[in-house]
Amino acid sequence: MTNTVLLFDIGNTNIKIGITQKEDLATTYVLPTDPHQTSDSIGFRILDILSHMSVSPDEISACIGSSVVPDMNPIIRKAVTRYLNQKLLLAPEDIPIPLENRYTRPEQVGADRLVGAYAARKLCPNARSIVSVDFGTATTFDCVQDNAYLGGLICPGVKSAASALASNTAKLPQISLEVHSNMPVFGRSTSTSINHGFIFGFASMTEGLCKRLSTTLEGPMEVVATGGFAKDIARVASCFDHVRSDLLMEGLRLLYLESGIR
Repeated sequence: MTNTVLLFDIGNTNIKIGITQKEDLATTYVLPTDPHQTSDSIGFRILDILSHMSVSPDEISACIGSSVVPDMNPIIRKAVTRYLNQKLLLAPEDIPIPLENRYTRPEQVGADRLVGAYAARKLCPNARSIVSVDFGTATTFDCVQDNAYLGGLICPGVKSAASALASNTAKLPQISLEVHSNMPVFGRSTSTSINHGFIFGFASMTEGLCKRLSTTLEGPMEVVATGGFAKDIARVASCFDHVRSDLLMEGLRLLYLESGIR
């Protein structure tokens, strides 16, 4: 490979590492987010990933990322410097995100939300307005109109809500959050009741909020689903125009291409 770039999505639960060239995202790997890790442990894991992909560390031309976990940033920066001889460039600190940020305090917007909103804008060039829904640790709704990030909504995440329920309920069965029908069924077991309640409940919440947002945003409007549960929710929800599980990674790739960094 030549001109190979590593992408880092440093989230509250996981660190996603993507390997990309100019045209596409080759693959992604997921590591747990643990601020108690050392830069050496992270560095060796990165080398293992590169070895698995038959990529030499010398072939890495840039490392681009976004982070919502400040304590992880120096650890990964040090790992990238020591083991890849590269500097980790984080958006928006090191790489500007070409969206007008209309948050009252722009610095309070999570980098992942901005990068995802930017990627959604690139994905939907003909839509006046876009709602990007990320089913991650939290469920976030990010609104873009023209080339401006307007802000959004933050709701509980699917998995975090399930964990909260489990932590306060004795003898709760394992929650898989998997359903095999397009309509909710009357659960005749606790696990079925929970799985259908969560999947169809979050689908209905998403449909309802997108419908309400459509009355405040200028049309035409398109809705993008992303995040770990995007495909599960989108299968039963009617409000999505696009489903891109790796929307943030695509945003980082596009930021690299537009930045001129080589």
